[in-house]
Amino acid sequence: MTSIDALPQAPFLAGSVVRTGKQADVIDGIKPRVVVEPRTSEELASILASASRERLTVVFRGGGTRLGWGRIPQPIDLLISTRALNRVLAHEHADLTATVEAGATLDELAGTLGQHRQWLPLDRTGEAATVGGAIATNDSGPLRHRFGTPRDLLIGVTLATTDGRLVKAGGSVVKNVAGYDLGKLVSGSFGTLAAIVSATFKLLPMPAAWHTLSAAFDTADDTARAAAAVNDSQLEPVSLEVRTARSGRDAATYRLLVRFGTSPAAASAQVEQARALVGAGEIIEGDAEASLWRRYQAHTSSSAGTIVTLNWLPAMLARVLALLDEIAQTGASVELAARAGIGAGQLRLDGSMDWQAAAVARLRGQSDLLRHVTIRDAPPAVKQAVDAWGPAGAAAAIGAAVKRALDPAGILNAARGPI
Repeated sequence: MTSIDALPQAPFLAGSVVRTGKQADVIDGIKPRVVVEPRTSEELASILASASRERLTVVFRGGGTRLGWGRIPQPIDLLISTRALNRVLAHEHADLTATVEAGATLDELAGTLGQHRQWLPLDRTGEAATVGGAIATNDSGPLRHRFGTPRDLLIGVTLATTDGRLVKAGGSVVKNVAGYDLGKLVSGSFGTLAAIVSATFKLLPMPAAWHTLSAAFDTADDTARAAAAVNDSQLEPVSLEVRTARSGRDAATYRLLVRFGTSPAAASAQVEQARALVGAGEIIEGDAEASLWRRYQAHTSSSAGTIVTLNWLPAMLARVLALLDEIAQTGASVELAARAGIGAGQLRLDGSMDWQAAAVARLRGQSDLLRHVTIRDAPPAVKQAVDAWGPAGAAAAIGAAVKRALDPAGILNAARGPI
């Protein structure tokens, strides 16, 4: 067995870029012993096989934008960077599909697709965010309202498994349904089952125009009613966001954002209809509209405070907003970015560590209202006080069985993930 001190010179790492872990590599206070960057998918698979044989814990890193998510890790032997695996392998623009390696950033992919006026409708949460990271976390933002999550857009995947194999599932055409859907299995698995090597996505033509309705409201009830009016209509927004913020006993602010991306005539007509339904609001387009959503994404992607993801029935939005107002009045700051038509949102809690942990515990006590309460990112002190994933659900045993089948040595993700 390779000693920890000898890891950088281990024969199974010989073909890759290898160095010892640095302060910049630290995850929740844990410094990886070795950072390795395989140059090919075959190298990656070989490294995983050797790590499994030698019981070396592994964490994967793409752009590093989501490394704080999940539990505090156990000691990390190998931090495997996928950034050298960054090619767009195929863009079948006539078929509206693209195959890309996991280490490519979403921005890099967007640049390639944009040459043919096509796009992958996933929210880009930062310049460094990678394709593999988006799939592993199944991360989504405002565009989820219309287009779903990475899991919904994925039609094929290649994985490197801990027995050293490269396994391909799905296909490169949208109608392909052959084989077990490993893509959906690894989406949201947080790197606990296998390494994502490459992925094939279905694409869409790029919208010619973007228009957004921005409307402010005084109360949670008025905001929820306006969101429901749009959601229950025949309109087809790409995003239907409710944003609310409250600090202590200061008055809460509520804003509804309804975004349309389609032809210029259709976008203009639909945003006007949305304003008529809502009875208020400003219509934003052009550069100002693009800037609004860049700022919104940058703010909601910040890791400041404790970030919690919530799920609820869409009809319960007013009750969710009322609950968050109550929590904020206990003395700290609460901000929600909600996918109003889906019943999902991202909550930011900013206060003392004890207050943040207590707020998470209170949210988890509202099981009649909130279906899932998961810590996405938080200071280590909060993660030590409350489990990031919460109580194990009914599917935990199934997840554990899949984990044992694909990662029998239990080396992947150093206990950070949901399984």
